[in-house]
Amino acid sequence: MPIRELGSDELARLYGPWSGRLPADAARLFANYRGLWWIAGGWAIEAFTGVERHHDDLDLEVPRVDLPQLRGHLADRLDVWTASDGSLRPLLPGDDPDGSADVVLPPGCGQLWLRHSGAEPWEYDVLLMTGDHDMWEFKRDRRIRLPLSEIRWFHDQVPYLRPEVQLLLKAQGLRAKDQGDFDVVLPALDRARRTWLREALSLAHPGHRWLAAL
Repeated sequence: MPIRELGSDELARLYGPWSGRLPADAARLFANYRGLWWIAGGWAIEAFTGVERHHDDLDLEVPRVDLPQLRGHLADRLDVWTASDGSLRPLLPGDDPDGSADVVLPPGCGQLWLRHSGAEPWEYDVLLMTGDHDMWEFKRDRRIRLPLSEIRWFHDQVPYLRPEVQLLLKAQGLRAKDQGDFDVVLPALDRARRTWLREALSLAHPGHRWLAAL
């Protein structure tokens, strides 16, 4: 089972607890970072709707190609671990001698966990965006693409993933919280963003039950 599909209690039992960071903590962490980053997951939904919801952790996202730059920013501050297929492995100094993100990542890895040390809780869950420095690509269907400039928006000077993009990412799981997020976001989406989500869902998940509401 993929790590992200485990419940919060099972995650804590197997891998250790999470610290419960907030968006303001992420903004401080990324102060003076020269690459792109944004908050995804449930916090992106809450920022857009203003409706409070439960959060297991704080999901951050950066372009996969920027992994070397991210590691440089976090050096001597937080340890970086790859999280892939239920396995965790630390990224150590010298793991990427040619500066390539793919040198150090296990096959299929799209997620990093950060913490100060093995004796302390996990601080941040970082998702690695498929695409390049200019374009976002939907990891399950590369026909669906957007310029990076169009997938972020700002709230209180903090960057967040656009809600319609976050819903597309949630569509496959259809957990109770995913349906709840769709229900609260939909009334706040304008026509253009509803249209984008409908077209993207039709490509990636034909017959998805959200299509009728869009």
